[in-house]
Amino acid sequence: MVKPFDTFEGIEKVTSGYMGGHVENPTYEQVKTGKTGHYETIEIEYDVALFSYNKLLEIFFSVIDPTDDGGQFQDRGSQYQTAIFYTNDHQQQQAKAYIEQMKNTIDKDKAIATKILPATPFYKAEDYHQDFYKKNPERYAEEQEQRQKYNN
Repeated sequence: MVKPFDTFEGIEKVTSGYMGGHVENPTYEQVKTGKTGHYETIEIEYDVALFSYNKLLEIFFSVIDPTDDGGQFQDRGSQYQTAIFYTNDHQQQQAKAYIEQMKNTIDKDKAIATKILPATPFYKAEDYHQDFYKKNPERYAEEQEQRQKYNN
């Protein structure tokens, strides 16, 4: 999820981590079990003068399946479900409005599974998870290929 955001002017920092669970300072080993209640997520620091919150939503929804309530593509489990964590009322309202508009563009038999939740403490993932696509380009490419196969 880092790469889609990492390439835009105005994005200052993208950090991989965990949010939304009931365990303080969880490790990846804990989160991947799906028992901590955390989502694998990213924290994005950006310059609001150069980059809008709505643009963040556009990018996010372009790389996920918002109707998949079981995870994302080949990554299955509650920790891979999608959510937007908002930090203020304005973000919450923008996310709700974006999803409402999106409902008109998806199959009427499907529902949007992406949740809109208040931000909770963000726990930075281990260093080996940071900039994964840069550190492990071959594995990242393999995972992207698997994702494409899952879509077909």
